[in-house]
Amino acid sequence: MLDSARFSRVVHDHPDAIAAVLCGLLVLAGWAALQFNGLGLALLLLPAAYIIGGFDSAREGLTTLVKEKELDVDLLMIVAALGAAFLGLWRREYYLIVDGAILILIFAVSGALESYAMQRTERSIRGLMSLTADTARLVLHGQERIVPVSEVQVGDRIRVKPGELIPTDGVIVEGETALNEAAITGESLPVEKTIGSEVFAGTLNGYGALLLEVHQPPESSLLQRIIRVVEQAQREKPPSQQFIERFERGYARVVVVCGALLAVLPPWILGWSWEATIYRALVFLVVASPCALVVAIMPTLLAGIANGAKQGILFKNGAQLELIGKVRAIAFDKTGTLTTGQPQVDTVIAAPGFTAANVVELAAALETYSEHPIAQAICRYADQTFAVRPSLLSVQAQPGQGITGLIGEMPVCVGKLAFIRSHVDTLPNELQIAGEQLEQQGKTVVWVAQGGQVLGLIAITDTIRPAAKAAIAQLKRMGVESIVMLTGDNHQTANSVAQATGIDRVYANLLPEEKLQMIRQLQQEYDVVAMVGDGINDAPALAQATVGIAMGAAGTDVALETADIVLMTDRLEKISAAICLGRRSQKIVRQNIVFALSLILLLITTNFIGGITLPLGVIGHEGSTVLVVLSGLRLLR
Repeated sequence: MLDSARFSRVVHDHPDAIAAVLCGLLVLAGWAALQFNGLGLALLLLPAAYIIGGFDSAREGLTTLVKEKELDVDLLMIVAALGAAFLGLWRREYYLIVDGAILILIFAVSGALESYAMQRTERSIRGLMSLTADTARLVLHGQERIVPVSEVQVGDRIRVKPGELIPTDGVIVEGETALNEAAITGESLPVEKTIGSEVFAGTLNGYGALLLEVHQPPESSLLQRIIRVVEQAQREKPPSQQFIERFERGYARVVVVCGALLAVLPPWILGWSWEATIYRALVFLVVASPCALVVAIMPTLLAGIANGAKQGILFKNGAQLELIGKVRAIAFDKTGTLTTGQPQVDTVIAAPGFTAANVVELAAALETYSEHPIAQAICRYADQTFAVRPSLLSVQAQPGQGITGLIGEMPVCVGKLAFIRSHVDTLPNELQIAGEQLEQQGKTVVWVAQGGQVLGLIAITDTIRPAAKAAIAQLKRMGVESIVMLTGDNHQTANSVAQATGIDRVYANLLPEEKLQMIRQLQQEYDVVAMVGDGINDAPALAQATVGIAMGAAGTDVALETADIVLMTDRLEKISAAICLGRRSQKIVRQNIVFALSLILLLITTNFIGGITLPLGVIGHEGSTVLVVLSGLRLLR
């Protein structure tokens, strides 16, 4: 038996379905009453079916009419049903009242099916929310206490046992494990984590007990940011959907005007009876309504967004899902995108009169103020070699060039060769030759100077992502016309990476604003251009690109804020998956639009040539709407 609480929950969760069932029972009972000469009972049951089945549609239609001064398909359906009822009463042909009730019933069933179909998409998206833990095991003064996650603060330490969900983002301070991050990144294999590793809310702990230190508020966790972005994508309508909705408003007016003309002119022009004319006009209102056309786009795009989220591809809105399928050119950043973004110091060469320690100490002191991966590599190397960093004043960074500062009153600088040249009197010839040789080997060279004199250079190496070459080749096979590299690194290093990955065109030594200009040039040539970067130094280019794609979202807010699409794992092959998803969505949208328009034309033609009954017109119209929605949901697979 279904208890009252469960029944109330079912009614609350599925009001459309409950209304459709009650409407169906009343229509069936009203029809049966007519068959057994129970006209009085039928005239009580059928109006009740009208009210229960058509209440929501009438309310929505009148609200749109009063507040927005617009006609919509809900109001057209109600007008057609009431027209059939009045026609039946006028002619005493009471089966027409049943026809109107069946129209209401089919419209109610269709609405319930559409709601169910849309709920499937929303459930896929809301599945992310189920990953959030409600409580956390707070460790305070050696004691564990269960508290709501909302009460956890930055700096708190929480315990996570094997098999539990990580309640909020944090850094491991004790223990090691393998985390299942599939819900966040789409990566099916567990990821090994140890002390110092960052972990994310919603991921599943493996074999080890962990002690985490919370480094950001729970509401700012990666999972919560993903949920907010996806919810925003649900609310925002892409340009194609906005166009369809504008078209619907004008189309609805045309349908009403044509319906009015068809209800008046045929008796004078074609000799039809008034009863037949009004009935055909009512059928026309039903079959000409653009329901299927209106739902041809948005369910498909929402299904695509949900599918992408399951694969670790986060689309910020439906417009980007549309555009990614039309991309003709892709620009890649090098460091952190084509390479792992974890460079290491390879060689340190000091100028005559200085030591390698002098070079590293001064470089690390300046690079401490930079977040660039190369700067972090130098700082890590300094820590490993126990280099002492002097104190600096007036530190200033020049993006894409270098950093300057003062030790006492003595100027110091670290950066590219061209930048260093403007700060030194002479450049040792042997160092310049050594730097050129290192660059030819594909290494990045950082120069260090103090007081107008070169101290030495540091050579940095970065590892190319293992999947980079295969990912680039796949993009070429998919028909992407141009794949280029935009990097602030030198030509030798950039060309070395380009040859290893299969990229044909390279633009090196670019400042952030020059990357932006290159994106504009590509857009003039190819129109729809994607930019793939790490979301920090590439922010201007990501914002300018038709589609900005951020790598490594599991770290920076900039990636989520600037890019249009975020790859939740540093896997370049996800770009081709995103393009495939975009192309599939556009193919399904086109199929839906062609199907919807074709069926509308077919039903209108049949109505005036062969003649169809009101219930059959509704079945054809509403059936096409449901089919279009279900067609869009194919992208959930």
